[in-house]
Amino acid sequence: MQTSSDRHEYPAHWEADVVLRDGGTARIRPITADDAERLVSFYEQVSDESKYYRFFAPYPRLSAKDVHRFTHHDFVDRVGLAATVGDEFIGTVRYDRIGAGGRPATGAEADEAEVAFLVQDAHQGRGVASALLEHIAAVARERGIRRFAAEVLPANTKMIKVFTDAGYTQKRSFEDGVVRLEFGLEPTDRSLAVQYAREQRAEARSVQRLLAPGAVAVIGTGRASGGVGRSILGNIRDGGFTGRLYAVNGALPQGQKELDGVPAFRSVRDIDGPVDVAVVAVPAERVPEVVAECGEHDVQGLVVVSAGYAESGPDGRERQRALVRQARSYGMRIIGPSSFGVINTSPEVRLNASLAPDMPRAGRIGLFAQSGAIGVALLSRLHRRGGGVTGVTGLSTFVSSGNRADVSGNDVLQYWYEDADTDVALMYLESIGNPRKFTRLARRTAAAKPLVVVQGARHGAGPRGHAVRATQLPHATVSALLRQAGVIRVDTITDLVDAGLLLARQPLPAGPRVAILGNSESLGLLTYDACLAEGLRPHPPQDLTTAASAADFHAALSHALADDSSDAVVVTAIPSVGEGSVGDAALAEALRSAAAEQPTKPVLVVHVELGGLAEALSAATSTAPQPGAASGPDPTPRTGERVKPRAAAGAGAPADEKGAPAPAPPPEGTHPIPAYPAAERAVRALAQAVAYGQWRRDAADPGRVPEYEDIDERGAAALIEGMLARGQGLTLTTEATCELLAAYGVHVHRALPAPTPDAAAEAARTLGHPVALKATAPHLRHRADLGGVRLDLADEEQLRRAYAELTELFGSPEELRPVVQRMAPRGVDTVVRAVIDPAAGAVLSFGLAGAASQLLGDMAHRLIPVTDRDATSLVRSIRTAPLLFGWRGSAPVDTPALEELMLRVSRLVHDHPEVVAVTLEPVVVAPHGISVLGASVRLAPPPARDDHGPRTLPAY
Repeated sequence: MQTSSDRHEYPAHWEADVVLRDGGTARIRPITADDAERLVSFYEQVSDESKYYRFFAPYPRLSAKDVHRFTHHDFVDRVGLAATVGDEFIGTVRYDRIGAGGRPATGAEADEAEVAFLVQDAHQGRGVASALLEHIAAVARERGIRRFAAEVLPANTKMIKVFTDAGYTQKRSFEDGVVRLEFGLEPTDRSLAVQYAREQRAEARSVQRLLAPGAVAVIGTGRASGGVGRSILGNIRDGGFTGRLYAVNGALPQGQKELDGVPAFRSVRDIDGPVDVAVVAVPAERVPEVVAECGEHDVQGLVVVSAGYAESGPDGRERQRALVRQARSYGMRIIGPSSFGVINTSPEVRLNASLAPDMPRAGRIGLFAQSGAIGVALLSRLHRRGGGVTGVTGLSTFVSSGNRADVSGNDVLQYWYEDADTDVALMYLESIGNPRKFTRLARRTAAAKPLVVVQGARHGAGPRGHAVRATQLPHATVSALLRQAGVIRVDTITDLVDAGLLLARQPLPAGPRVAILGNSESLGLLTYDACLAEGLRPHPPQDLTTAASAADFHAALSHALADDSSDAVVVTAIPSVGEGSVGDAALAEALRSAAAEQPTKPVLVVHVELGGLAEALSAATSTAPQPGAASGPDPTPRTGERVKPRAAAGAGAPADEKGAPAPAPPPEGTHPIPAYPAAERAVRALAQAVAYGQWRRDAADPGRVPEYEDIDERGAAALIEGMLARGQGLTLTTEATCELLAAYGVHVHRALPAPTPDAAAEAARTLGHPVALKATAPHLRHRADLGGVRLDLADEEQLRRAYAELTELFGSPEELRPVVQRMAPRGVDTVVRAVIDPAAGAVLSFGLAGAASQLLGDMAHRLIPVTDRDATSLVRSIRTAPLLFGWRGSAPVDTPALEELMLRVSRLVHDHPEVVAVTLEPVVVAPHGISVLGASVRLAPPPARDDHGPRTLPAY
């Protein structure tokens, strides 16, 4: 055993679960003396060729000395990591710190190490070495090592590729028949891009294995019908699953071979052949036994619909942790527990492994829901709204994550990003386990396809079943950060469906200009008002009158779409009564054909139905289809006939009855037209599409993070190191704050303490009149409205009078903590803040000082690092921004100087993760220049791993 004399404390934070290239999982952890037998067993399974590549000579077995050396580490100068599946090693990596001449070395002055890998042949090609390299590099950086060196035989092309593909800056040399590679370990743009690309492929593959299995076993199919497992088995069978399906029930009578026409077994181990996914529907206490059987049968993933986990309390939470640990030990991923199931409508798969009784229509929308109940509601609404005479909109895939113990929205985003069958992603989230990663993935996904999100539990704690890091940011801030990442944030599941149908069916608008036309003047005016309320630019509505025919609608829509002054068209339609009035089928065809002539602009329909009155009127004409009719009505009404009103363009049409023919798809090259029952809903969806389209255009040129020659990054680092050496976390003194900010070109006006009237007078003489006298007590700081500030004190007499007034009103100088500061040029008072949130990461915030930000919450936010375009938009994002640009005849202030200040603060926080909070208040923005009158900075030790660290799954 290792003792405290030959090692440091075991670094438990180096343990991590990772997803490998094929979608399976492995655990990476430090190697200890207890691993001697595992190491020997692992080495025995490695081929002679791999051993030769590792040791440059035939090396059939490890000696006792080798085993001791490879399992005894000090976790500083000598470190070994192993990738494990179950209790077995599948790969190892180690580094040894070296000094001049490549000799073993100790201490921080030696910042280079030699690294070597060995991967079991059966697991080569799964990305094991790449994952180990990411983790050993992070460990080395933590221990002060800056460079790795590796010697590789020229024939070992796989290992050379691992190093060269990693993206680090490297040098290569060839000497004595050996390739020597040297590379720095500081993350580069390329190394991070490589890491994120590998992460995306691996996590997407892990979800793909769950959604497109070749064989599924439903475990827990009770002998009596009606249970959860039996229902899911029937749904998979009836949905037309193209793979192999098995029923598993340990209580089946001996000799029973089928259940509901499906091959049945008492255990998954009895199945003769591979099983890719197991749907687990047994009581929670039996799940560990089932997971063990699945792991031993090499099942790739689990969908756990069983309840009784974290949602049930502390015991259930511990049961959930054990479930995840057990599944990952076998390399399996989990959807659930308490999941509603998964659906894949692809014709090649047709998997309905869910509690939804009917397979949804196939389509281009991906749907993710953390709540089973909300998932049911969303599936139902999409089914009702997704069919009609203008074509069908349906689902590509559906995932209900339940408690989100393992597979999360982040993983599903990775899958949808490259899924050719998904054009729009809809997500219902009650918690975000890793907001920093979610915003990164969302930004990349949104650049390729729309991502619409509604958040539940916005104003309280998330569901008990979700283990998430707490955020200190208010919901409005999180929403702003999501919008910055391109997420279309909506408030309700109704809005989620409304926006999703529009984005799935229509092109993005090129701008906010909206043409409105229809056969109801009142409905047109409602639509016009709704457009103004949503910040769109509507043209005056065109009233076609209630006598408008289908041809009139066609002509008006064609003209509006051809008009270069409009970017989108909203058609309003109400049912009309009388001979020759337009029917829904004729209207839909007229609109569809007009839209096909100009397919580059979105078209929406607001269609009001009169419900029972419409049916009564239709029945009164004796032309409604009678029960038992052999065929449906002619889609084109004859003279004098009325067709029962339905939703124009189909989005509000009722769901198909079983056995009814599916709606015919629209002609090639046309887009199904979404319809809405209210103008406000249509316009709200359109406004979301307009904002998203603008984000897509802006994202094509995100801007840059400027370099400033006067920034002293090393000097700031030295200051921070010295300050932290005196404490774990601290708020800096005024002098230290000014010194640190000055290193980044942020200069704070001096504020001299004034404990007595004489001290105040002396401070004023030092600074020069005119001056300001301020109380800095916490209850008076930044509260000029309370009278704790006296401005423009031109001489000593005025200063002493003001001092006496303050102390008379608010108390002794000891309570007030007065300071004297030279007057700054007049301008607009603003506040700039930066904070590192434990969940969301580094955030820069801006607003006007005082009531605007404190009372009204009028603050704008951006993720750090902020680009020049971010800074420009940040200034203009607050509601009170007109005050900066000459509102009501006032002088515009120097917003370029303000933007530069924010960019410098962003750089400070980004360059030094020890800076966890910065507040500049007030920042007076004058017509020429800015003045920072108050500042505070808080430091804390940086986390051992940040977002640039190696890819890992959430810890359990």
